[in-house]
Amino acid sequence: MLVCVMDETEFWELIDTSREAAGGDPEDQADALVDRLLQLDPELVLDFARHFEARYNRAYHWDLWGAAWVLLDGASDDVFDSFRCWLIGQGREVFEGALHAPDSLAELLAEFDEEIDGDGEELGFAADEAYEELTGTVAPDLGIAPAPPEPEGTPVDFEDDATLAELYPRLTSRFRD
Repeated sequence: MLVCVMDETEFWELIDTSREAAGGDPEDQADALVDRLLQLDPELVLDFARHFEARYNRAYHWDLWGAAWVLLDGASDDVFDSFRCWLIGQGREVFEGALHAPDSLAELLAEFDEEIDGDGEELGFAADEAYEELTGTVAPDLGIAPAPPEPEGTPVDFEDDATLAELYPRLTSRFRD
């Protein structure tokens, strides 16, 4: 029996080609991603979903939430969830750079339009949508451990502008001043 396995490079290629096809619009990117996933075997779609979910969970970090707060001028739980999907959609370099140093988003993002950027909720459903269309059934459990109940790291006081400016000087300078 042939086992389908998507590697990390293939995952990021799907993210990048869908973003390029959409011209950076997150909703269009989700549609383009579904179109690309529909060309794959359902097991590869599940592999893609596992890669996505693992990165989504990795991004559940207070430092990154603070960066989202500065970029979006506030970020509730749901907004941060959508932001993490959007961040994955920006590609490997931006995603890994933001996880390593959230304030570096000030340099990693060439453009940021708060009307459309920062909200990638639809990207988070792309694999489920493709799998269901391919198989006629809901995607099974991925076997990925859920995100912890609280973000990793040290909590950030989002209401303290001085603290945010200190933690995210480049983001504050570019997006708040």
